[in-house]
Amino acid sequence: MSNMDLLANGLKLLVCGMGVVYVFLVVMIFSINVMSIVLRPWIDKFEPKPAAAKPAAAPAAVEADIVAAAVAAVALRRTR
Repeated sequence: MSNMDLLANGLKLLVCGMGVVYVFLVVMIFSINVMSIVLRPWIDKFEPKPAAAKPAAAPAAVEADIVAAAVAAVALRRTR
């Protein structure tokens, strides 16, 4: 076989492989859409509605000695 024959066979294989992948992806997207349509009536059984959001809790008060320690540590770090 000549180099041109090998190149032509390689290109045929490339196109054939890419075509198979493209067809598979199209079939997969189509089947996902069909499943979405078919399962839509039962969506509440599989995925319940989210509960109402709870109000956020107030942040806990930070003790003064912890704040003082943090400020001292930052000051010490900045001096080095």
